[in-house]
Amino acid sequence: MPEGPEIRLAADKVAKILVGQNIVEVQFGLARLSHFAKRLTGASVTAVDTRGKAMLTRFDNGLTLYSHNQLYGKWFTRRRPKLPKTTRQLRVGLHTETHSALLYSASDIDVLTARELQQHPFLCRVGPDILDPALSVDAIVDRLGAAAFRNRALGNLYLDQAFLAGNGNYLRSEILWAAGVDPTRKPSQLNATELRAVATETLAISRRSYRTRGVTAPSQQAQQRKALGMSYQQYRFQVFGRDGLDCYACGATIERRTLASRNLFVCPGCQ
Repeated sequence: MPEGPEIRLAADKVAKILVGQNIVEVQFGLARLSHFAKRLTGASVTAVDTRGKAMLTRFDNGLTLYSHNQLYGKWFTRRRPKLPKTTRQLRVGLHTETHSALLYSASDIDVLTARELQQHPFLCRVGPDILDPALSVDAIVDRLGAAAFRNRALGNLYLDQAFLAGNGNYLRSEILWAAGVDPTRKPSQLNATELRAVATETLAISRRSYRTRGVTAPSQQAQQRKALGMSYQQYRFQVFGRDGLDCYACGATIERRTLASRNLFVCPGCQ
């Protein structure tokens, strides 16, 4: 399932062709939304935002297209009239004079007023976006110490969208390894230095993954591995998916564990 960086990258592609443009044609593949096509036709897109794994396409008439990028949902952008080659079902088509933004397969889609947006059950439940430029290390430390989160194992907490929206499975393995913290420990069991390390790596790794399109390893290390002939999947991560291999930092054998019903990758030497 795509995580926050991948959703933001998809939003960037959609924003590039839609923001500031008038929508000349709208398609909805879900009958319950078809009556919105007329209201959105002729409107201009003002922004394409993300909140965790949800994308928000905002229009100048006050409406917002909400789409939650579930496992099979995928946005395509194309120059008109070219369409992607896919067997997926079209759910939303937003067309300008020159380009199209097309959402296939997703089912959690809605068109919302400003008031409905504020009351949306998913958006009310999730925490700050992990890629929000306003999110700080101090703010994450504060959340780690909050009553709702401080006594939960970090490996569980780092999949909870109520803690930080957009966090996910590969990010939690990479963040906790970089911070040198075992995923079974709770924020309440960490000292101030450890809490700050977790918060710092949370921002650094999620933002690096966004900038590099999925590479969480530091750029110099990733380039060195690439130069050795490693594939993208081999050089992009420090621990995720590397069970049975030597840790790049200490040489210990990386382990695959299960926590919150998902695979988690840990270095027993570093963590």
